[in-house]
Amino acid sequence: MTLLVQKFGGTSVGSVERIEQVANRVIESQRAGHQIVVVVSAMSGETNRLLALAKQVDDEPTPRELDVLLSTGEQVTIALLCMAIHKRGFEARSYTGSQVQIVTDDAHTKARIQNIDVERIRTDLNHNRIVVVAGFQGVDGNGNITTLGRGGSDTTAVALAAALQAAECQIYTDVDGVYTTDPRVEPHARRLSHITFEEMLEMASQGSKVLQFRAVEFAGKYDVNLRVLSSFEEGPGTLITYDEEDSMEQPLVSGIAFNRDEAKITLVGIPDTPGMAYKVLGPVGESNIEVDMIIQNVGEDGTTDFTFTVHRNDFKRVLEMMQTLGKELGAQQVTGDDSIVKIALVGVGMRSHAGIASTMFEALAREGINIRMISTSEIKIAIVIDEKYLELAVRTLHAAFGLEQQD
Repeated sequence: MTLLVQKFGGTSVGSVERIEQVANRVIESQRAGHQIVVVVSAMSGETNRLLALAKQVDDEPTPRELDVLLSTGEQVTIALLCMAIHKRGFEARSYTGSQVQIVTDDAHTKARIQNIDVERIRTDLNHNRIVVVAGFQGVDGNGNITTLGRGGSDTTAVALAAALQAAECQIYTDVDGVYTTDPRVEPHARRLSHITFEEMLEMASQGSKVLQFRAVEFAGKYDVNLRVLSSFEEGPGTLITYDEEDSMEQPLVSGIAFNRDEAKITLVGIPDTPGMAYKVLGPVGESNIEVDMIIQNVGEDGTTDFTFTVHRNDFKRVLEMMQTLGKELGAQQVTGDDSIVKIALVGVGMRSHAGIASTMFEALAREGINIRMISTSEIKIAIVIDEKYLELAVRTLHAAFGLEQQD
């Protein structure tokens, strides 16, 4: 008897009818001879509704209380799903993150999982129960409710699969796998039968919304077999594995990821002295704000221009921080732009092929698309461009690298 962890996202449990469908699918898996642990998100739109309520009370709600509020969304879903399973004559038991003892650090709204106690789950599985766990949440060492950030239910599912040594962690969502890019932007996007952990990590970190970055990171670290499947139709989905083939035989580019939630800030004319990068970014990191791309241009007059990108939600806060800090550092000017996007080419085949960047830049130049920032790694080239060119750029690059033709 194999153990499977199955995760269902917000759209998969977006209504009572869909929760009933999930109950049927879960029961079908148990009937096939599997032990089943289910992780669910809040019903589609519920987290946004709760967040809007919080904002009506306070524009900057206390993170601890925000976690208490947002964690209630998943509690509704686990109870309804267990009711649906019970109605069909099968045993199920629901657990919140604190009941399972998914122990996290105390970084409210962005907590990280430290440990999971799986004894209660194993006991239920041994009694032939389906276990339903609330995703996205945990509890810190002091008993405070915490949440894992957007997409945190994926992380919950993978972490449980690792702790339980599950045969597979199946992520059910509203798409039938991982595509070469978002089909809503490029209709010729193609579903990938498999992709490496390394590529999926890059895709997730660069903006692909199919899986959360930390979930893929967790799966790779603990060697959890990960599969993306559709909640609404049958199919093999996309299997995420280690790269077992020679990268020489891999496609040059496996996919194109993009992120609309980018904003950049530039400090113009700050002193070009040792430690300046720390003076700029230290306060940002201390505020638990993630920085993405960084570019520093050195001038000839002993000054430098320092540009970095953050999530658009953090833009206003960081810009105000930099305007204050810029005066202390003697910056000539502090500017910000929240109308940019990031696009990234990802593929393990890049390791053994030159000319990827030049092909990319030439294709964009033909369309008159200007590149604002560039960042590269062994299997990725990421650029920042004006938001208005996003869809044109994605379609242009998808065609330039023949992604609709590769297998």
